[in-house]
Amino acid sequence: MAVTDKNINLRMYIVAFTIFVMAVLVMVKLNNILWIEGDFYRKLAKERTVRNFTIPANKGNVYSSDGSLLATSIPEYTIRFDALSPKKSDFNENIKALSDSLAVMLGNSTGYYQKVLQKARSNNNRYFLIAKKLSYTDYMRIKSFPLFRKGPYKGGIIVEQKIVREHPIGLIAQRTIGYERSDNDGKGLEFAFKEYINGRSGHRMMQKIAKSQWKPINDNNELEPQDGYDIISTIDVYVQDIAHHALLKQLEYYEADHGCVVVMETKTGEIKAISNLGRADDGSYYETQNYAVAESHEPGSTFKLFDLIALLDDKKVDTSQIYDTKGGVIEYHKKKVRDSRRGGYGKISLARGFELSSNTVIVQAVYDNYNDNPKEFVDRINSYGLNKPLGLQLIGEGKPYVPQPGDKKWYGTTLPWMAFGYNISLTPLQILSLYNGVANDGVMVKPFFVKEIKEWNKTIKKYDTEIINPEIASKETLAKVRAVLENVVKRGTGSKLYSKDFSMAGKTGTAQVNYKDKSKLFYASSFVGYFPANEPKYSCIVVVHKPNVEAGYYGADVAGPVFKRIAQKIYTDSPPTNHIKDIDQKLNVVEKSYDAYYKKVQANYTNVPNLKGMVGMDAVALLENLGIKVNVKGVGKVKAQSIKAGEKIIKNQIITLELS
Repeated sequence: MAVTDKNINLRMYIVAFTIFVMAVLVMVKLNNILWIEGDFYRKLAKERTVRNFTIPANKGNVYSSDGSLLATSIPEYTIRFDALSPKKSDFNENIKALSDSLAVMLGNSTGYYQKVLQKARSNNNRYFLIAKKLSYTDYMRIKSFPLFRKGPYKGGIIVEQKIVREHPIGLIAQRTIGYERSDNDGKGLEFAFKEYINGRSGHRMMQKIAKSQWKPINDNNELEPQDGYDIISTIDVYVQDIAHHALLKQLEYYEADHGCVVVMETKTGEIKAISNLGRADDGSYYETQNYAVAESHEPGSTFKLFDLIALLDDKKVDTSQIYDTKGGVIEYHKKKVRDSRRGGYGKISLARGFELSSNTVIVQAVYDNYNDNPKEFVDRINSYGLNKPLGLQLIGEGKPYVPQPGDKKWYGTTLPWMAFGYNISLTPLQILSLYNGVANDGVMVKPFFVKEIKEWNKTIKKYDTEIINPEIASKETLAKVRAVLENVVKRGTGSKLYSKDFSMAGKTGTAQVNYKDKSKLFYASSFVGYFPANEPKYSCIVVVHKPNVEAGYYGADVAGPVFKRIAQKIYTDSPPTNHIKDIDQKLNVVEKSYDAYYKKVQANYTNVPNLKGMVGMDAVALLENLGIKVNVKGVGKVKAQSIKAGEKIIKNQIITLELS
């Protein structure tokens, strides 16, 4: 019995000692946590329950040159309810009034909101959704509702804000306006000018209330975000709308792969319109990438303008020089150069060869005069800056390629092929800059898209016209070149575009693409020039890639109508102002137009008149004088009227006029 007691006592001592040792170890660990590792665990606990959230700043706005808002940042609010935050007495006292207010604002009944709010409190829901995608005005309104006005801790309101980018007038020039996804990813003006437009982010402390659910600790932000600066672009909304729809119409008709159009102000280099449209799988078109800026390709016949300038300015030949087109085929190093017209054009002058876009004439002229010294020819290209990017305000500009004599890729065929726009690669904006230089009395200016950075009414930075080359040719050369460009439209490859009502000058282009593999060959159709021809105000380039050849592929047919429509619309809206020495001098065109209008308004109408072909403004004035209300679609002259001519006039009836 004594032995057994002794064994029991021994076991008790062992257990007691073990417990003592464990207690000592626990105390040591607690002491270690408290004094040695305490800061770490306290920091970890705080990070897991309280976090500093970044509040992105409102990006600056993007405006057109005429003040229209192209892109803006809009705060968007989501309202949730922490049903456990309010005291029971506050909840019961205010739930009816809160439900009444929510019902008026959000549409459901008062009973519905009473039910869901009570259910949220019963279920201990600390993140109940009230409403989302609210505007700032709606947010301020809901914030003032009963109970919610007590704030996040006493009233239970949880406010989540995010910034969304809106385009108030649609996706106009979408690719040019662009976007920013990250520091290294973005497009257009918003990415290129991010240091100005992004502003400075703020921050707000928020406390974790459940898994992935956070609510603000304070009503106000710890650091308020600072809004970004505004961008004033060169885009003109009216011109942009014309250019976009003119391009879209032509792409759809020819089922083309993609295309671009750019309209530039001649004197300044301001881009007034730029549209880039690519074809989707379903056949629709949308802004895919900025082809006008990024796509460098062989220009084809539009490059012949450079040939003509060089030949005349270097006094190699004159426009009257006669060339034999040799049946429409000539050969260099066993490679053939062909005219688009089978059999050629016989013997014609250099000027006529340019007007008809004869490859054989232009190539002979260039090869005969520069083959012994091709560097003279290429040096002029380099002096215009065409051998390097323009240095645009946008990121992602395409790289041109201009072969240099002595390079490994300079062959016997390089010079003659360059003469008709092959073996050389340029972006549409580079080609446009050259033509604009001719229109601008020889001053070649850099295209630009942003003219000012502003903070409210304060100018932060201003961008002025930059000159690439102050004199691309002599006045004598420019006068001859401009006359030939005008004749291209009057009697050359662009004759289908000619209009007696307004003057244009330019050059057609039809370039083969992937011509080394005939199975993949397609065409790039283009037209580039300026208007009005006598006093150029705008230059414009249109490029359409891969039109359906069954519908057509020549530049005059595919790209030319886009150019004409733009010129016609702009010219109709703002015709050039000419200086008239004799202010009393009568202009026949104006007099005839006025007489025709006067004759119409003097008639005693009982029936709706025929308005087709009448200037829209005159038609509106005439109809309103007859007591008819008018809706107008489009710009220009009347193309169609919703009430047929001859129908009896009914006072206050509404007629719709379609203008074009």
